[in-house]
Amino acid sequence: MRVLKLMGVFAHPDDESLGAGGTLAKYASEGVEVAIVTATRGDAGRFHGHRPGDPQHPGPLELARIREGELRAAASELGVRDVSCLDYHDQQLDRANPRQAVADIAWHVRRQRPDVVVTFAPDGAYGHPDHVAISQFTTAAMVTAADSGFVAPGSQDALPPHVVSKLYYMAWPSSTWAAYEHAIQKLVSIVDGVERQATPWPDWAITTVIDTRKFWPAVWRAVSCHQTQVAAYQALKDLSPQHHEGVWGSQSFYRAYSNVNGGRARETDLFEGIR
Repeated sequence: MRVLKLMGVFAHPDDESLGAGGTLAKYASEGVEVAIVTATRGDAGRFHGHRPGDPQHPGPLELARIREGELRAAASELGVRDVSCLDYHDQQLDRANPRQAVADIAWHVRRQRPDVVVTFAPDGAYGHPDHVAISQFTTAAMVTAADSGFVAPGSQDALPPHVVSKLYYMAWPSSTWAAYEHAIQKLVSIVDGVERQATPWPDWAITTVIDTRKFWPAVWRAVSCHQTQVAAYQALKDLSPQHHEGVWGSQSFYRAYSNVNGGRARETDLFEGIR
C-alpha cells in the first residue's frame, strides 16, 4: 500500500504549530509522511520579548540558529520527521527573488513528492507580507514542480517532475480568529503605512474541516518548543472552553486546486479523492 505524503510550506518557525499543528499531528499519527518547508529562520523576531537591538537580544544570526532548533523540536512533537529551512530573511520574504524562491520550493516538492500541500492563503492570514509571499511562491511552485522543462537555477540535482494532487490554503473562520485574539491581541500588520488585519473566511467558502480535538496536547507541546516566542502564546493555554474549542477543536482549509475531486460537499479529509 502506497504511503501518503503531506507537505506544509510556511514562512517562519512557529507557523507550522500555530497554523496547522493539529492537522500535521493528526496525519502523522495515521502514518502519513509529513514534511515541513520553512522559508525563514525567524531571524528578525523578538527574543523572550526583547526586540532586535536590545542588549538582551542575541542578534539575528544567533536567533536564527536558536529558532531553527525550536522548529525541529516542535516538528518532532507533531510527529514530523522531514524539516527543511530555506535561506531567506525574516520580514524580507516579499523582496526575495521570485524565480529563486519558487525554484527552491519546487525542488523540495520534487524531492519529497507530496500528494497534498498546505500553505497560507493569499491574504497571508492578517496581511503579513511574508505570509502573502509564501502563499504566492508555493502556489507557483506547484506548477513549476510539475513542469518537465524546468531546471532549478544553479541546481546540481536533476529531480524528476512531480504533480501535486491537491493544494490547500489555511482558511480560519471567525471562531478561530476570535479565540486567538482573545488570548493574544488583535493581529495586524502595518505595511506601507496601511493597517492590515485578520479577515475571517466566510463559512460557505471553507471547503475542508479537519477534526483535531484529540491532538491539542501535542500541538501545545509543539508551540511550547518555541521558547524564544512563547511569552506571546502563554495565554492560549488558559482559554475558556468556548475559545479552546475555537483554536484546537478543528482546522479549516480552502481547497485551492485538486485534480482528484471537487464539488460543494465539505471535506473532512485532505486526502479525499486520493485514498
